[in-house]
Amino acid sequence: MLAVLAVLTPLVGAVAIALSGDRHRLRVLWTALAAVTTFGLVVAMLPRVLDGEEPTRRIGELAPGVELLLRVDAAGMVFALSAAALWILASSYSFGYVARAGEQHLTRFFATFAVCVSTTMGLAFAGNLFTFFVFYELLTLATYPLVVHKQTPAAFAAGKRYLLTLLGGGTALLLAVAIVQYTVPTANFTAGGVLDDAATGAVSDTMVIALVVLAFFGFGTKAAVMPLHGWLPTAMVAPTPVSALLHAVAVVKAGVFGFIRMFGYVIGPERMAEIGIGLVVAVLAGVTIVTASVMAFRQDQLKRRLAYSTIAHLSYIVLGVSLLSASAWSGALLHLANHAVLKITLFFAAGAIYVTTGVERVSQMDGIGRRMPVTMAAFGIAALGLAGLPPVGGFVSKWFLGSGTIEADQPVLAVIVIGSGLLTAGYLLPIVHRAFFRSSGTFAGPTTVRTDAVPAMLIPIVTTATIGVVLGLGDVFAFGELSNAVARAVVGVTP
Repeated sequence: MLAVLAVLTPLVGAVAIALSGDRHRLRVLWTALAAVTTFGLVVAMLPRVLDGEEPTRRIGELAPGVELLLRVDAAGMVFALSAAALWILASSYSFGYVARAGEQHLTRFFATFAVCVSTTMGLAFAGNLFTFFVFYELLTLATYPLVVHKQTPAAFAAGKRYLLTLLGGGTALLLAVAIVQYTVPTANFTAGGVLDDAATGAVSDTMVIALVVLAFFGFGTKAAVMPLHGWLPTAMVAPTPVSALLHAVAVVKAGVFGFIRMFGYVIGPERMAEIGIGLVVAVLAGVTIVTASVMAFRQDQLKRRLAYSTIAHLSYIVLGVSLLSASAWSGALLHLANHAVLKITLFFAAGAIYVTTGVERVSQMDGIGRRMPVTMAAFGIAALGLAGLPPVGGFVSKWFLGSGTIEADQPVLAVIVIGSGLLTAGYLLPIVHRAFFRSSGTFAGPTTVRTDAVPAMLIPIVTTATIGVVLGLGDVFAFGELSNAVARAVVGVTP
């Protein structure tokens, strides 16, 4: 029942926000209540999941064997905890951002934001592929108004590309759902895969390969695996809180979470390893990691640089779940949480810089750390974490991913995981150097006045950066225990 409430609470919040009209205080109240309540509901389910339980709720049946089912397991809890916690911080940040940026249509903005969180909760707790597909497509439709929020020609062009790309991927996913439903009519998500449990006998290798290909297009669009990534940099035309939602909380994470469900809970990594298709996906993910990292160097527009960074780091997760390795699977789940916290910090900082100074380009940031020291310090912490340096959380997840590639006897992929950390440092840390150590530039003079972000924005920035560090020092919200439980259940080995 709590899972149902976790899905419905943001939806009820969206209705309340919509009915608030232009009354700003009511928008703030309903957003805060919905966000805090959703997080509380998710946390309330955590003890049962840690005890090995999987609370299940059947919502309804559309046809024999085609049912809407919610089930709370360790993998879903990692996704739901990340999204629910970050919604609270993203809400506070958004109120500060829209006030400074002069954004319009705020009732629609915050109501739609809440709907997106509702569909994300549905994705996290989907108990079978059909339910996952329903919420997956609803998320695409719900985020479209946010992408086109500014209603400029560029925004509508980005929205069109966004919608066509993601709905196209949804068509491929629908075919995958049909195959699974036909093969295993009662195929609820099961750790280790369900295809070979079909009453008609083992599923053919050809069908497994077809499912992997459909999953690559169905989930690879949202996960921005190359060459399906083009919509993501284009969508940076949206307000920064939307970029944070796309990159850290919902959309792209829905894509990589789809890979987790398909490879770990439908096909099974052992079956993928038997026919070698998992390695093919891992290689494609490795190519995306390197290519996107190199392309990030070329981006002077800060949000676009962060967009290509997201493309690269999502493929870490895809790479991890493509291997029959407990450490790789544990690292992938950990990176889902770590990347969410660290990347939202970077986008929060980028938005704060823009509304405070008007700066959008890396080349304009010389000395900006003297004016906005707290914001840029948080940016620096998140950059270190994504580069994989201790003690920030990104180090832990990349350590497990690197160990997992070695366990899987894939030294080339190990080199990619390690080397891409250097590439990440190469395109993010020079920004920090510019901010604090350049002696010339608009913000580098001795008379520079310190004017950091407003508290509504600065507090979330500092909080997410702090969480990023704590994730590297301790098992916050049992993310480590949950990720190990997923690896143990899916692969059958403790990392």
